Parts: sequence; structure tokens; C-alpha cells
Amino acid sequence: MNTFTSTRTLPAEPSAIFATIKDPSRLAKWWGPNDFSNRFEVFEFKLGGKWIFDMVGSDGTVYPNESVFEKIEADSLVVIRHVCQAYFTLTITLEPSAEGTLIHWEQVFADTSVANAVRHIVEPANEQNLDRLTAEVSQSA
Repeated sequence: MNTFTSTRTLPAEPSAIFATIKDPSRLAKWWGPNDFSNRFEVFEFKLGGKWIFDMVGSDGTVYPNESVFEKIEADSLVVIRHVCQAYFTLTITLEPSAEGTLIHWEQVFADTSVANAVRHIVEPANEQNLDRLTAEVSQSA
């Protein structure tokens, strides 16, 4: 299996959550697992736009990342293709719900063997990412 899916309801409108994705200063605060920080070099939030950044672990290890925004629909959808190792596509879907917004977070790896090798990292990291997003949205509410 090369797909990892998380779903969560946040007590905020889709537009408020989308705002935390399109604003690089806000995105840098919550992107990635716990104890990671981000340094964005390029952030072109548009169709075909590049996103080049480093994730920095708590031990100082730098993880270079490069992605392309493949699809953007205001307040409802962002598709990001990670174009360096490990290759994957992340689809973030925002659906209005009675409680706020239902977020679908689907990460599809190009190579099943890579997905299996990183499963123990990706599954908790994606949940931590959503925890951090929840905190960022709550702070701005």
C-alpha cells in the first residue's frame, strides 16, 4: 500500500484553514511533524508554482524539499507533488461540515517499497502535522 490517509474535523471555516496553507509565514509554523521548523526559499502558491524549502529537525538535521503546486481551488483543494526523494503527491481537501471543516489528507507515494519503508514515520508525522495545523487555526480564531 502506498497511500496514507488522515481525516479530521477542525472547528473553523474552510477559508480560515485555506488561509494557513496559502500564507507562507503561517504555513511555516505548522508544516511538518512535531519539533520541526521550516525555512522557505521559494513559495509560489499558484498552479505550477514551486515550493522549495528545508525542514529542520530538532537535532539540527536539514531535510531539503522541493514540491510543485499541481492544483489549487480556493477554500477547498490543494494538490502538492513532491518532486524530490521520496516522491509523493499530497492532496488536501477541505469540506464544510456542521462542526467547521472536514479535512482529508491523502499522501500517495510513487513507489510502494518507499512507502512501506517510511510508513513508521509518515503515519504519526501526518497526524502531528494536522495537530499543528489545528493549533495554528485555533490561535488565529
